[in-house]
Amino acid sequence: MLQRFFAKPWRALAFVQAHVPSQCAVCAAWPATRLCATCLARFGQPRARCNRCALPLPGGATQCGSCLLHPPPLDACVAAVDYAYPWAGLLSEFKFHGDPGWAPPLADLLRHAPLAQETLAAADWLLPIPLAAGRLGERGFNQAQCLAKALAPARLRTDLLLRVRATPDQHALGRAERLANLRAAFAVEPLRRHTLHGKSVLLVDDVMTTGATLHTAAQVLRDAGAARVAALVLARAEAP
Repeated sequence: MLQRFFAKPWRALAFVQAHVPSQCAVCAAWPATRLCATCLARFGQPRARCNRCALPLPGGATQCGSCLLHPPPLDACVAAVDYAYPWAGLLSEFKFHGDPGWAPPLADLLRHAPLAQETLAAADWLLPIPLAAGRLGERGFNQAQCLAKALAPARLRTDLLLRVRATPDQHALGRAERLANLRAAFAVEPLRRHTLHGKSVLLVDDVMTTGATLHTAAQVLRDAGAARVAALVLARAEAP
């Protein structure tokens, strides 16, 4: 069993990094978990956010004006932190430097975000945003899938939402350009389409910028019959 578990090098690396004491990645405290309690308290404080797009809001409000005027295809969206220091750098280590050991501590941070527990409990399945085959091959793992597995492995489904078209890099694109870029990028597995009827699904991703990726995926799931589609993301960026 252990031989199968460690057959993929990134799994062995993730296991060691998640269980061996080390320095805090932010303040370098030793010995510590990857994120020490002091840094979590300093940089991980919850903020009032729009419950449909997760942008920060003034205290007391529950939805932003944009979501009130133009309701998105997401019934709810929860984010743990802003896409800023130190989270932007840590997510870069997670995704681009072959470090899937970040999944457990980041999932734990996400699990304790306001409304995250309720959003998780309401979902029949967790669907990570899929990567295109080429990008998955480059990284060796899907960071969204790692987060979803750390959150609720028994409800993780990777066989329903498919990435059927690779898309160019979107970092420099605005929302309208991203939506055009993502057209026909996602699809529901045809032979399992019927299983979505009446279900509550939760999309999981690491970063939400304009919402184009999550909204495109959510609409595909709605068109396939999902009764409720929500999203859980670690970091919410200010839309460009």
